[in-house]
Amino acid sequence: MEKKIYCGSGKKRNENWLSATINLDKIKGHIQEYNGSKFIKININVKPEPDQYGKDVSISLDTWKPEKQPVHDDTPPNDLPF
Repeated sequence: MEKKIYCGSGKKRNENWLSATINLDKIKGHIQEYNGSKFIKININVKPEPDQYGKDVSISLDTWKPEKQPVHDDTPPNDLPF
């Protein structure tokens, strides 16, 4: 299992609103491209209680990648970034 890469944190403002800050230096090298657009996959976790800084939202990079399947000439690739 790969080590989690934490890239941000935030606060739960109410039931429908989370605010967070993402550290762009931590996501470099994890940006994916698909059809000319760039994406970053993240996991957002609401913590059961705030940390020492009052943050109760944790953001980490989703580094999971599907296994490469052999591609046949008539089969489209099956590894979308989301």
